Amino acid sequence: MLIKRRDFLQNTSLATAALWMPRFLKGLETPGSIANNGRILIVLQLSGGNDGLNTIIPTRNDIYYRERPKLAIARETALQLTDETGLHPALSGLKNLFDEGQMAILNSVGYPNPDRSHFRSMDIWQTASPAQDYWTTGWLGRYLDAQCQGFCRPTAALEIDDTLGLALKGKDIKGLAQQDVKRLYESAKSPYFEAYIKAKQAQQEAAPVDYLYKTMSETLSSADYLFEKSKAKGSTGTYPATGLGKDFKTIASLILSDVDTSVYYLSHGSFDTHVNQQNQQQRLFQEMNDALAAFSADMTNNNRWKDVLVVTFSEFGRRVAQNASGGTDHGTANNMMFLGGALKAKGLLNAMPDLTKLAEGDLQYQVDFRQVYATLLQNWLKADATQVLGARFTPLQFV
Repeated sequence: MLIKRRDFLQNTSLATAALWMPRFLKGLETPGSIANNGRILIVLQLSGGNDGLNTIIPTRNDIYYRERPKLAIARETALQLTDETGLHPALSGLKNLFDEGQMAILNSVGYPNPDRSHFRSMDIWQTASPAQDYWTTGWLGRYLDAQCQGFCRPTAALEIDDTLGLALKGKDIKGLAQQDVKRLYESAKSPYFEAYIKAKQAQQEAAPVDYLYKTMSETLSSADYLFEKSKAKGSTGTYPATGLGKDFKTIASLILSDVDTSVYYLSHGSFDTHVNQQNQQQRLFQEMNDALAAFSADMTNNNRWKDVLVVTFSEFGRRVAQNASGGTDHGTANNMMFLGGALKAKGLLNAMPDLTKLAEGDLQYQVDFRQVYATLLQNWLKADATQVLGARFTPLQFV
């Protein structure tokens, strides 16, 4: 039975796993580990351009209320963080974490020469490239390249999705995309793969088979590894029956099973709220809030919250003024949130955006997002941030 490379790619998302060098099979038997002191980074991508001003709310700013007469969050409705700042009312679980010193907020994060295209700006955030450059590797993929000098399984970085995004793609090493450990395992054991192995063993394929064989072999190994480890100690926490709730329960189960994963990556959205923003953001925030509240409680109860750092970002924010459709249009700078039990700096890390100094109606960035990445890489994951990012960015001190 002949199996073509194109058919393989079309029939399984398993082909998003990393490509190993010629000795990959031996390496998978004794995979190297990433030296990060057992710390785990979880990146939550708020896809579509979340409205940061209605997330972290300037509750005493007259310009905010003037520019959003129907869309602004009322001061009495916002969850007060400080005398002048509130949190979206759907984020009550995050408000509790803030009050307990387990949440930090960084305002006005962006980059020079911002791009308002979803796809281009997301590429910039996922690769950490300058706005004018086009890179083909992601910042977390390059982290894997730098740290996996020996052999690491693709499970060193997991995207909770069916396809692997750019952020986790390195030059030599890539992460693994999977949404359900059992489903990944069952897919790997399907007759389709058995037929492929027979075809390979019969030497009926030429060079493309080598690529597929390597890809399949490391993915099968990873599927077996994740499935066996996940049976050791799954999460017993109570999670909401939502997509994000299930994803965070999957992550919790893998963490508690001590898999060799340092980075988890997942997406939520779309936050592209040109119309009907209030209802859409409320719904998405409620799902995010409930999932994160359940996850933080689960990690706390199992004494693992201090090992975990959750980071949220969006490819850009929204314009300051509301539009005529009950929403907001594409903007520039935005806020980021950090959740965990080992924060060194907590609460609001810097000033709220200055609404008197806009650039053509948009917020101006004050913090380059690559400074944040440098902080996560150097201070949290214990990696060489300059090597990964290709330039030196001064780390911040919140972790």
